[in-house]
Amino acid sequence: MPEWVLCGAFFSVTSTAEELSIVCSGAQVPSDIVHENGWACLKLHGPFPFSETGILASFVRPLSKRAIPIFAVSTFDTDYVLVKQEWVEKAVQALRDAGHEEAQGQNP
Repeated sequence: MPEWVLCGAFFSVTSTAEELSIVCSGAQVPSDIVHENGWACLKLHGPFPFSETGILASFVRPLSKRAIPIFAVSTFDTDYVLVKQEWVEKAVQALRDAGHEEAQGQNP
């Protein structure tokens, strides 16, 4: 794993037979690495028991209904949904309209 991945407060690394996918702050990524900047991270406050179903779906469904593209990352305790920066206001409004409450001052 590249050392620059470990520099930030939030990162996720997934490895498959086809790729190595890294999610982290764009400021950490060297300029010669293919990447895409401009994402905002929305955190679903967990932990959620594994027996509870539909948590991520209840969060993603309102975004999907408004055609807001997402990228999801899940950990053992928490789910994160990334949206492009230009969609943040619409995403937050869609989530409010669906009954989700916004927590202030939380960063992943």
